[in-house]
Amino acid sequence: MNVVDSSGWLEYFADGPNADFFAPAVEATSELLVPVISVYEVFKRVLQQRSESEALQAVAVMLRGRVREFDVPLALTAVKVSLEYRLPMADSIILATARVHDATLWTQDEHFEHIPGVRYIPKQGQR
Repeated sequence: MNVVDSSGWLEYFADGPNADFFAPAVEATSELLVPVISVYEVFKRVLQQRSESEALQAVAVMLRGRVREFDVPLALTAVKVSLEYRLPMADSIILATARVHDATLWTQDEHFEHIPGVRYIPKQGQR
């Protein structure tokens, strides 16, 4: 199973330099879990930068995977993950979603660089 964090989705949709890194996880929809907070973050960013139509198209692609809702057990796990790795709320929810489902987290967010169970690639322009 795979989880792509919001930065990975945005890179994929923008066909950025790391899009090919994320393509295998995004395109293997039968193995793709999508935290609902990622839907929020991606929709917001695409809506800010482009149009509502393009934002909705991005969400439609995300919905090809299995959306994972945010519930109380996941919230408690996310708090523990947040404290352990000093992650912001959204990042801790995304990582907790991956962990609860024994999934690999794909990201270019440097917060995750040294965390087990994460496939990380530096964002172009970093390091």
